Amino acid sequence: MRLPRFPRVIGFDDGPFPRRAGVSVPLAGVVCAGTRFEGLVWGRVRRDGWNGTREVCRLLEGGKFLPQVHLVLLDGIAFGGFNVVDLPALAARLGKPCVTVMRRPPDLDAVERALRRLPRADERWATLCRAGPIHQLAGFTFQVQGAGPDDVAEALRRVTDRGHVPEALRLAHLIGSAVVTGESSQRA
Repeated sequence: MRLPRFPRVIGFDDGPFPRRAGVSVPLAGVVCAGTRFEGLVWGRVRRDGWNGTREVCRLLEGGKFLPQVHLVLLDGIAFGGFNVVDLPALAARLGKPCVTVMRRPPDLDAVERALRRLPRADERWATLCRAGPIHQLAGFTFQVQGAGPDDVAEALRRVTDRGHVPEALRLAHLIGSAVVTGESSQRA
């Protein structure tokens, strides 16, 4: 994967949402060139639903940003609780490498126990497992479909201002929180 000096990425994160089943959850997508903000898309997913993959595609397909981006970043593998994104399907449909970024390695046993309380738990678990191995490189924890882990680690380094959260994901988190609650949250 050849990247320009300032790779263009889009980072998706959900906003705060009530704990009631089936509620609409805001989804912010922030485009950055390197660490510079360049654009925003906004959508919605269902809490613990099945439309996460479809909504990311809807926000990008036919729009001006998809041809420009080099990587699609997701804050974790699921939005709105356990609306699990099908990472291989997303990468194939968009024709772009897709990456889930995590702050730390997940406790997969705890994740599986939690999703077992939901309908179609086997399907959710299978979708989660299809995302591939969890890599820990250059201080980042991530899964990737559509590119090699070493290339992705280098790209993440280039689009991160400080710490281990790419700027597009940090901004998506802050914007989602501000739109829903009236102010950005501290953790990004």
